[in-house]
Amino acid sequence: MSPAVTKTFYLILIIGIGYLMQKKIASKDQREGIKNIILSLALPATIFIALLKIEFSAEMIIVPILALVFNLILFGIMDRVPLRPLLNIPETQYRSLTLLIPSLAPGLSCFPFIVEYSSEGALALAALADVGNKVFVLIVAYSVAMQWYFRINRIGNTTRASRMKDLIVSLVGEPVNTVILSAILMLALGLNFESLPNFIQMSVDRISLMMTPLILLFIGISMKLTLQQVRTIGVFLFFRSGLAFLLSGILLIVLPINDIATMLLVVVFPQSACSFWPFAHMAAVSNLEKRQHETERTFDLDFALNVLACSLPFSVTLILGIYTTGDFFARPGVVFASGAICLGMSALPMLFSIRRSERLVLTNKTEQS
Repeated sequence: MSPAVTKTFYLILIIGIGYLMQKKIASKDQREGIKNIILSLALPATIFIALLKIEFSAEMIIVPILALVFNLILFGIMDRVPLRPLLNIPETQYRSLTLLIPSLAPGLSCFPFIVEYSSEGALALAALADVGNKVFVLIVAYSVAMQWYFRINRIGNTTRASRMKDLIVSLVGEPVNTVILSAILMLALGLNFESLPNFIQMSVDRISLMMTPLILLFIGISMKLTLQQVRTIGVFLFFRSGLAFLLSGILLIVLPINDIATMLLVVVFPQSACSFWPFAHMAAVSNLEKRQHETERTFDLDFALNVLACSLPFSVTLILGIYTTGDFFARPGVVFASGAICLGMSALPMLFSIRRSERLVLTNKTEQS
């Protein structure tokens, strides 16, 4: 068994172990403790290391820009296209989907297969693309989450200065954002991770190692799937995958790419699983709502965790399938066809839902007459 497949199975196994531990960690306080360790220690340490190890050159800026454009296109579609009424999804769940679907987590779902099946150059390009994705999941997604929080909880009548102050206070109060600002300041001063004393490097590095297993265990512990949710999540994962294939096909035609490794990278990177970062922002908003004793919720955290739990095996299966077929997916025609198939798979439940609604309307009219 290849190392990439082995890593995939161990990631999914950890989620399964977390699921089996649901009875052992049943109380909300216990789950909150794990979540706080993730959001306050493991994730900040990981992003701190990643930011300080970035080697960036001006001529490569197109790579993260393309990744960010991909994020924004998917977000725009989720935010503007009226998909929620078609599946009768609660607003809290749809807002959660709108932040999660455009996000990418290549580190968990894509990078292991790039290392196994592709070249070091492709891995370097993927790391650069992830910089653009990080701009979306860390900055854009956080700003959108806070904007929705202000709107949903009717804080819109406050002055612009007051809202900006609240946003800045909330932004700085999050450990992740404090770490990002610190890393940016260090980079601006010409410092990197190696500039830190060895004992600090070792401490931060060891804390960051907790991130992946803790996140996967937390997803498994918190996962409460219902058949209706699986159907809804499946629709949007196929929808997301179909759009990603179509955008990848366009890039294969437009960009002057000749080597197979880079062509496959263009296809597999957008198929990465949904990122945990938007969930971190949702959790921050949820904490604000609890402190303010708000009755209306902006996001559905349990549903968001279920999306993350389904997204990882879905994306891994697709990426593994793409790489194991050799250069088959390096052809734009194949990529476009795959996109059409995935969009068709996502459209079927929507069509059934519309037909069911029409039948209910006809039945009601018949009963009334």
